[in-house]
Amino acid sequence: MPENPSAKSRYRDPGCAYCPPAVRACQAGESERRGPGFCPSKVDADGIEDARALYEDPGVLKVAQESARVEAEGYCRWTRVEEIVAFAKRMGFRKIGIATCISFVDHARTLSGILESHGFEVASAACKHGSVPKEDIGLADSEKIRPGEYEPMCNPVSQAVMLNRHGCELNIVLGLCIGHDSLFFKHSEGLATTLVAKDRVLAHNPIGALMLADSYFERIWGPERPEKPAKLPAEGRRK
Repeated sequence: MPENPSAKSRYRDPGCAYCPPAVRACQAGESERRGPGFCPSKVDADGIEDARALYEDPGVLKVAQESARVEAEGYCRWTRVEEIVAFAKRMGFRKIGIATCISFVDHARTLSGILESHGFEVASAACKHGSVPKEDIGLADSEKIRPGEYEPMCNPVSQAVMLNRHGCELNIVLGLCIGHDSLFFKHSEGLATTLVAKDRVLAHNPIGALMLADSYFERIWGPERPEKPAKLPAEGRRK
C-alpha cells in the first residue's frame, strides 16, 4: 500500500481514536486516498504487512478464523459467556482455566459449573492463593488496604503458573485488579480472555466512566483537559 509522504512527516504514531465516523476507511475498504494522515495504513504500512504474515502460523490462523465465526454466528444474540463456550468448542479445547479475584469466587463457581455442563474440564485459581503476605513484595504496612492487619498479596503470576501446570488451553480472567490482570496475561501459556474487568465503583462496568466522562465522572480528566474535544492526535494539533 503506497504511503502518504505528507502524512508520514506529520504523524509518527497511529491515531485510530481520532478517525471521523464518516471515514473509518478500514471498514469500507481502504485505498490510497482514503483514511486520515494518522491512519495506520499511512504511518506504518510495513507494520500491517508484518502482522499479516503472522497469520500464516496455523495456530494463529485458526484462532482468527474461529473468532470471526463466533462473532458472526452470535452477533448481538449471544452473551459473552456463550461466546466463550462456542469459541472453546470450535477450537477443540478440553480444559479451561479460571483466574478469579477472591471476591468473585461465587461467580467462578457458577462459571465453572456452566463450563462443565458443556463437557469441559475446569481448573480455577483465586488471586490470594498461597496466602503470601504483601510485605514479601516490599510493601509497607501503611500501603495495605487495612494497615495493622494480615493482608495477602494478589498472586497473578502464580495463578498463571498454576493453570499452565495443569494444562489449561484457555484461561478466563474473572475480575482481576488492574496490573494483576496484566501480569496474568504476560505469564499465561494458554490463550487468555476477559469475562469481567474489575471496577468496584461502577459495578464492574468500566465503560461507564467513558460514557459519563463529561458529566458524573468529570473527575477522570487530567489537568490538561482541552476546552473542546480534540479532533486530531496530539502530533497534528497546532500549538
